Amino acid sequence: MVPWWSWMDLNLLAMENEDVSKLENILPDGWLRPSGYSNGMLAPAGSRALHVAGQIAWDIERALVGAGDFAAQFAQALENVIAVVRAAGGEPADIASMTIYVTDKRQYLDAVSAVGSAWSSRCGKHYPAMALLEVADLLEEGALVEIAAVAHIS
Repeated sequence: MVPWWSWMDLNLLAMENEDVSKLENILPDGWLRPSGYSNGMLAPAGSRALHVAGQIAWDIERALVGAGDFAAQFAQALENVIAVVRAAGGEPADIASMTIYVTDKRQYLDAVSAVGSAWSSRCGKHYPAMALLEVADLLEEGALVEIAAVAHIS
């Protein structure tokens, strides 16, 4: 079985994530540094919190993109999260946490390489605190993935 994080760049230097973001990576004393995500991200003083609602693979006319294609839906949902962040004056590096909801974790694992490409082309080597949850279903018929996020914008 392929680990869920296998699409992430696991060769990151210990502090590399901190070099691409104003957010401070938090690591409790004695904990091993995680690969491809952060356990916690601390926003700089004076920043504003943006809570991004769960985004699915809708285009600007609310038509579902990539019917039955997990990788295409992930890319569009991520693009939608980033569009909201940019509309508030931020960039992908301002995203402090992200929750990814999937209807079938096996589809995620099967598409892990394409998911990684979608991530790195949009977010580079910035890995916020993340959780991935398998859920029974999503509200929109045919949606395979939904992404919610919190960004801190200075």
